[in-house]
Amino acid sequence: MNSRVLHLSLLGLVALAMAISAYQPFDRATWYLEVGPVLIAAPVLWFTYDRFRLTDMVYILITVHALILITGGHYTYARVPAGFWVQDLLDLARNHYDRLGHVAQGFIPAMVARELLLRLTPLKRGGWLFLLVTCVALAISAFYELIEWWVALYMGGEADEFLATQGDIWDTQWDMFLALCGAILAQLGLSRLHDRQLAALNAN
Repeated sequence: MNSRVLHLSLLGLVALAMAISAYQPFDRATWYLEVGPVLIAAPVLWFTYDRFRLTDMVYILITVHALILITGGHYTYARVPAGFWVQDLLDLARNHYDRLGHVAQGFIPAMVARELLLRLTPLKRGGWLFLLVTCVALAISAFYELIEWWVALYMGGEADEFLATQGDIWDTQWDMFLALCGAILAQLGLSRLHDRQLAALNAN
C-alpha cells in the first residue's frame, strides 16, 4: 500500500473512532480529558505532514495509541468492556484496561522520541539513545500523573472517573512502572524495523 494512502486510512480510522466515541460517552468531562492528547496531536501531525513525515511504523503506533485513548474516553478506563472480559477470564480484582493504556504511554512515545532524536539531533544509535528515549517516555508518564493530580485538585471527587485508580493506592507507581516497561520493550522489539524504515525514508 502506498504510504500516503496508508496514512490517510489511519487518519480516517481515528476520525471514525472519535465520532463513535463522542456519541453519548459515560462522562463528557472525562471524555474530553482522555481524548485531549488525540485532539492536540492530530492537527500537529496534519500540519507537519509534508514538511516532516514520520515513518509508517510510527504513524501506525500513534494510531493504536489514539484508539486506546478514544476507547477509554468513551467508557472511562475502569469500565471498558474488554477490560471486564479479561478481569472475568483471569479472575482479577479490577479492570486492567488502564494498565494497557500506561504500557502504551511508554511504548508509543518511546518510538516517537527515538525517531525525533535520530532525525533532529546528532545522537547516534547506542546506549545513550536507549537511555534518553527511556527517560523521555518516563518524563511523559510522570507529567501525565501530574496532570491527573491537578485535575483531582480542581475537580475533587468528580475526577474519579478520569483517575481510574479503582481503590489502588499504588496506581500512580504502577502507571509509571508500566510506561517504563513499555518504553524498554518498544526499543528492544522494534528498533531494527524502525532503523530500516528510517533508512528507506531517508533514501526517498
